[in-house]
Amino acid sequence: MDPLFFDPLSSSMPAHLPTNDTEQALAEQIRAAVAEGRRLTLRGGGSKAFYGNPVVADAELDCGLHAGVVAYEPTELAITLRGGTRLAAVEAVLAAHGQQLPFEPPHFVAPEVAAGTESPATIGGAVAAGLSGPRRPYAASVRDAVLGVRLLNGRGQVLEFGGRVMKNVAGYDVSRLMAGAMGVLGLLSEVSLRVIPRAPGGLTLVREESLAQALDLLKQFSRRALPITASAWLDGRLCLRIEGGEEALAETHRLVEGLPMDDADAFWRELRDQRLGFFSGDSPLWRLSLPPATPAAVTDALGAASPLIEWGGALRWLRGELPVDAVRDSVRSAGGHATLFRVGAGGRPADGVLTPLDGVPRRLHRNLKRAFDPAGVLNPGRLYPDL
Repeated sequence: MDPLFFDPLSSSMPAHLPTNDTEQALAEQIRAAVAEGRRLTLRGGGSKAFYGNPVVADAELDCGLHAGVVAYEPTELAITLRGGTRLAAVEAVLAAHGQQLPFEPPHFVAPEVAAGTESPATIGGAVAAGLSGPRRPYAASVRDAVLGVRLLNGRGQVLEFGGRVMKNVAGYDVSRLMAGAMGVLGLLSEVSLRVIPRAPGGLTLVREESLAQALDLLKQFSRRALPITASAWLDGRLCLRIEGGEEALAETHRLVEGLPMDDADAFWRELRDQRLGFFSGDSPLWRLSLPPATPAAVTDALGAASPLIEWGGALRWLRGELPVDAVRDSVRSAGGHATLFRVGAGGRPADGVLTPLDGVPRRLHRNLKRAFDPAGVLNPGRLYPDL
């Protein structure tokens, strides 16, 4: 029996369609590029084309039509999808069974597109970018949710790693290398992901707090078994999303305190998709990953305007034309790393938007690239300029 498939251009009900024609066509294009000495840029929905370094390629490999649900058994809490499947379609099917992706991936839409317009984001792009939303520290990262992958390497060969269910532990955990690899190691033909149940209810509480006070509170809350599933601090307001049954919500409200937020779902969706006012404008946007307990003074010293804090203090967004070396050095000294997430008028640093690698990590990245894509055909330079 054929697998169950979606129309890749919508989140409408699935239909039975042919199976592997699109994968074969993609593999043939990769093999032809190798034979002709051409380089390819991979494209799914294009929602994250702004992210990473520019790719200098000879042609675009469109993966968006390679879409569909390959396997989904809700009782197994796992789903297998073709890489070009629209993220909105995936979430619609999971929601129909009371489930969701644990990493709450962003659905980026161009700023000029009206709110509510369905994002072209694909599940392959979500995994390749490795970007998680507000739920990440309380449930799972993209990498944590990956059970297995089927990919086309830089030779046009089909490789499979991991499995389709959580019980599978065979072989090396190579599949998780693909989370955040931005397509430089291979084209994600299929991904198998862990899913989680949706909570029966939710509530978002808001407290007026300084950044230092908010970080201290988040540290205290992290030591307790509270059903917090998202946190954000912006402009003197700490927002906490709690989810669970009616009694759990009431008890957590009593402990955490704060005023309930109206239309909280819209707030978290706009935060996830970077449609809040904080993200508007053309100034550079820095994404800082830090230990949650890092003092506010570390980022205050960089001279940026008021930041936006997520993930219990572990994810910090800064806006402004900040000195690249100062940002990287400050974050590195605190045990984290910095990414120039959106580039402003000053352009990208010569060594790329990610903090450059050195030593063993650099050597490992080079060796992986040679193993998976020896001719450098796939997304050259997207992750690091020299890979």
